[in-house]
Amino acid sequence: MSKTWQQLLKLLLLVAGIVIYNSIPLPEWLTPYATTVYRLLHLGIIFLALDLLMGLVIGIYRRRKGLPAGTSDAIILGLRNVYYLALVGAGMLAILNLYGIEFRTLFTTLSIVAAAIAIVTREFIAEIISGLFLSFSGQLSVGDYISTGANKGKIIDLTLTKVALLNEDDDIIYLPNTKVFGGEFINYTKRMQRRVSIEFEVGFAGLGTVDQLENDLIASLGDFQGNIVENSFNLRIVQLKKDSIDMKFQYTLRQGNRQLEREIRRKTVRTVVNYVKEIGRRSSGDATSPAATPPH
Repeated sequence: MSKTWQQLLKLLLLVAGIVIYNSIPLPEWLTPYATTVYRLLHLGIIFLALDLLMGLVIGIYRRRKGLPAGTSDAIILGLRNVYYLALVGAGMLAILNLYGIEFRTLFTTLSIVAAAIAIVTREFIAEIISGLFLSFSGQLSVGDYISTGANKGKIIDLTLTKVALLNEDDDIIYLPNTKVFGGEFINYTKRMQRRVSIEFEVGFAGLGTVDQLENDLIASLGDFQGNIVENSFNLRIVQLKKDSIDMKFQYTLRQGNRQLEREIRRKTVRTVVNYVKEIGRRSSGDATSPAATPPH
C-alpha cells in the first residue's frame, strides 16, 4: 500500500472515529463498557490526528525543501522526536484517564514521588532537550562530517538522546546529546570544504629536510590534485623532541568524501614510511646513489 493510500485510510478512520464518538450510540452489548470504549476511542482519535498532522507537516516541509520521499534532515528528525514525545505524553494521560485518575490530582497528591521522578529522570530530560536544540538549530544535520572531542565521523542519525557517528573505521559511535550540545565540535561540512590533518612522528635519523619531505608528500598525491584545493598543502612542525619531530600534514578537500580522504591518508602515510626508510638506507650507506630520490 502506497503512502498516499495509507494516509487516506488513516483520515477515513479518524473521521469515522469522530462521528462515532459524537453521534452514533454504542450497541447494547457494549453499553456496560461505554466509559472504557469512549476513552479508548478518544485515545485512538488523538493518535490518528497526531499522525496525520505530522505526515502533513513533514510532507509540506519536504516539498518546500525539495527533499525526495524517504529522506530526512535534522528538522524532520526533530519533528519526529517531538511527535514521539507527544505520543508518549498522550498515552500516559490516556492510561490515567482510562482508570479514572485525574492527572493533576495524582501529581498533587504524589508531589514527593513526582519530585523524586524528576530528579531521577533529570539527565534523560536534559538529553531530550539537547537533542531538540541540536535538531532545530541547524548546526548539525544527518550526513554532516564533524569532530567532537576525540571522536570524528559522519552523522548518520539524530535520536532523542544520542548522536550516531560513523567513524573512519566504520564503527558507529553513539554520543550523548548533552556532550555534543554542551561541548565544542567542528562541522566540516558546513564550510563546504574539508580541512584534513595527518599527524605523524619522524626521528631525526630518518629525516632529510622538511622541505624535501613536504615536496615528496605533495608529489605523491598527484592523482588526487583535482579533489584537493590548490595551494592548500601545509607541512607543520608541531613539537620538537629529543630524538624526533611531531609533524602535521594538512590539505583541504574540495568537498567531503570519507572514502576519498581514506585513500589520500593511506597514500600519504605510505609516502612518509618510504621516505623515512630511504633516508635510513642513505644514512647506513645502503643506498646505491647519494642523490637517490625517495620513492613516492
